[in-house]
Amino acid sequence: MTGILPKGVIAPNLTPFRDDLSVDMARYVAHANSLLADGCVGLAPFGTTGEALSVGMAERKAALQALVDGGVDPKCLIPGTGLTNLPDTVELTRHALELGCAAVMTLPAFYFKGVSDDGLYAYFARLIEDVDHPNLKIYLYHIPQVSGVGLPVDLVRRLHQDFPDQIIGIKDSSGDWQNTAALLGIDGLIVYPGSELPLIEAMALGAPGCISATANLNAAAIARSVDLIASGRDDEAKAHHDDVRKFRQIVQGYAPIPAQKRLLALAGEQADWANVRPPLLPMSEEAGQELARELSDAGLGSGN
Repeated sequence: MTGILPKGVIAPNLTPFRDDLSVDMARYVAHANSLLADGCVGLAPFGTTGEALSVGMAERKAALQALVDGGVDPKCLIPGTGLTNLPDTVELTRHALELGCAAVMTLPAFYFKGVSDDGLYAYFARLIEDVDHPNLKIYLYHIPQVSGVGLPVDLVRRLHQDFPDQIIGIKDSSGDWQNTAALLGIDGLIVYPGSELPLIEAMALGAPGCISATANLNAAAIARSVDLIASGRDDEAKAHHDDVRKFRQIVQGYAPIPAQKRLLALAGEQADWANVRPPLLPMSEEAGQELARELSDAGLGSGN
């Protein structure tokens, strides 16, 4: 089946902004290539970590084009395309497919709250109909604590059963292990936890890896966890993954997007890496140095 990436870690890559808050395309491409070189098997541009809902449609299209022009194989890309309306979601999805992307990662329509499962089903059914592309592969994106609209397990099962060639997987960023485990019980569905924290348990139930924000900083270590788990080296995997989990837990104790950007700014002595678009605010240099010290004191450094 097309749209399937190798086992491993996928990074929802950060979006760098210049001081005028325009997208820094050169740095965007360089960071993407660095993540792939550090062991990521794929990238998920314009997820939550990429500040997707703060980036315009034209900017998203230009950035995807820049990745492909910059040597990134589109077959390793699963860009986020979910917006609050069908026409724009269709447009972004078609653009990604026409560039040759492996698949797309799509939120439910998330403005109207308390909608029925039938309404969400109708949204995705119409999306598939309107995109009308032979290579359409969708990973659903479940992050209800941010979007305010979730994708119940029974709805995911129904969508996958009715559209098995298009709805092939899901990223579960709920942070609820019982929900992730239930999704992993859906026959044939590819399930990526949205964090490396449950990686050992998730891979034991068939997950191919994870889609993790902290891959922006710690890709090689997370990739090593996947390799050790997949090869059945359980004791070594557990010992290694303890440090991977600790890294994640420290970083997520801060505001994760500004924190990761500040760490990259400090590591590369490039102050504008710390820029975020409002309504997010950048982490101060002082707070970033405190975070870097906390990671160093834990023997973890500040990323790769």
